[in-house]
Amino acid sequence: VETRLGTLEFFDGYPSPETVHKVYDNLDFQRGVQAVLTAMPAASLAAMRKGLREFGPDNQTVVFFEELMDSKTLFLTANTESVYVFTWLDLRKGPVVVESPPNTLGFVDDAFFNYVTDLGNAGLDRVQGGKYLFLPPGYDGEVPDGYFTFESGTYGNVLIWRGFLVDGDPGPGVESIKANTRVYRLADAGDPPEQAFVNLSGQSFNTIHASDFSYFEEINAIIQ
Repeated sequence: VETRLGTLEFFDGYPSPETVHKVYDNLDFQRGVQAVLTAMPAASLAAMRKGLREFGPDNQTVVFFEELMDSKTLFLTANTESVYVFTWLDLRKGPVVVESPPNTLGFVDDAFFNYVTDLGNAGLDRVQGGKYLFLPPGYDGEVPDGYFTFESGTYGNVLIWRGFLVDGDPGPGVESIKANTRVYRLADAGDPPEQAFVNLSGQSFNTIHASDFSYFEEINAIIQ
């Protein structure tokens, strides 16, 4: 039988050992491709988390691009006209508060790139900025008033804001973000720690998953 795999040989309807081997190789290849496609959202965000952690711990470090982004930094879909701001939310030790700045376009996705919520211009604060509270999966503790509250499907979450240029100048957006952005655990709400900001403009680092066999090693790390 002629197929896209080459010639498959049968005798009395039974495949030859070479054909059996070729067909099983093809099944392994198909499953490998499916694993890559299925796990790509998680692998992408695992790479994002790894890149962000180079500059500080989760829930404490907010990285931004004061002089905008350039080609030294490897990101998916990023542009050079937005004031990008990133942080990683880790909910394993309980809910996390995000004080979101005004006049930004932000969103939170869980560790599988599933949508959790918008913040800012498309969020419940309606451009004004506000306090958001993110709960871990299955959280059954007390939920205080005064927050826009959302429960995530995973403990890890990426938070990305886009600030805007004013007459081509990123400065006003940067200053507003630094003045109004805070990320801390709900347990620390009474006395939040000082916010750590890291300017990454002009720095080289990678937030994109692997494109060789080590991709499977990244997936294995996520599963484990």
